[in-house]
Amino acid sequence: MILSLSILPSPVGPLAVACDAEGRLRGVSFGEGLERVMRREYPGAALTEGETPTAVRDGLEAYFADDQAALGRVPWSLEGAVAADGFQARVWRALAEIPPGLTISYGEMAKRAGEPGAAQAAGVALNRNPIALVLPCHRVVGADGAMVGFGGGLERKTWLLRHEGALLL
Repeated sequence: MILSLSILPSPVGPLAVACDAEGRLRGVSFGEGLERVMRREYPGAALTEGETPTAVRDGLEAYFADDQAALGRVPWSLEGAVAADGFQARVWRALAEIPPGLTISYGEMAKRAGEPGAAQAAGVALNRNPIALVLPCHRVVGADGAMVGFGGGLERKTWLLRHEGALLL
């Protein structure tokens, strides 16, 4: 597998993205760290510099231009990822079902991923989400609504949720 790495500007800072030859998003990072994540999830992949596929670029740009449904149109895949199966992958896939403007707790995420009571494990899975933003881990908050646990930083999490019109405490 060959993954093409590129950088896109955004209102929350540069986004590093990794895409496969089919134009599907495989990774997103807020700045540094994408290469490390891609080597962890796709250890046999060759990483090259390249252009962001049109569908990925257009979807991300549309999201930041207030098209809240745009993230749902960005093509992505976890096929071949080390963690493509099991609880972690179920958490990642469940993220795609959380609509813009809605937040859920870590406990609710664990329940949606089939493991009620595994809120802490859901938090670990969210921390390892390779497609942050598109698989919107920023929509998962503490049980009391507190802004906790976002790899891009709490300021970005708050910005993204306000951008989506979420009600924040």
